[in-house]
Amino acid sequence: MTQPVRDHLPLSEEPHPDPSTISPVLRAVLLVVGTASLALGVIGIFLPVLPTTPFLLVTAACYARASTRLYEWLLGQPSLGPVITEWRRSRSFPPGVKTRALIVVVITFAVSIALIDVLLVRAILLVVAAILLTFLYRIPTAQPEPESVTMGATSPQEKAR
Repeated sequence: MTQPVRDHLPLSEEPHPDPSTISPVLRAVLLVVGTASLALGVIGIFLPVLPTTPFLLVTAACYARASTRLYEWLLGQPSLGPVITEWRRSRSFPPGVKTRALIVVVITFAVSIALIDVLLVRAILLVVAAILLTFLYRIPTAQPEPESVTMGATSPQEKAR
């Protein structure tokens, strides 16, 4: 399912209040909420019942308003930053993220359903899995950046491979 990807302002042009202009109490609240959300997002990487991306987006929003240093640290994380950056840029997942998420959800829920003996719990897991899979499937995937001509094979030997 291909959906149009909406373009937004580049990250550097998005308006964020200067953290130094926010009251110390509000900064502390944002840091606590952002850190708690980050913890839940990281747990969500391993427990597909918890959606990782919404927690990471909350973390990014809190850190952007409370601490430039933490916000830049979050965006610099190799496994978290690209998802947040792509979401903020185009409201989509980077290529491959959706596929991996769908596979992990299917495997985890299938194993859970197979290991549970209570029919009602199996039914609830099946419904939650269906809702989660539908939600993930509907999120657009960003188109991969086209490779530069200089990045391709340049020598005749490389082209022959």
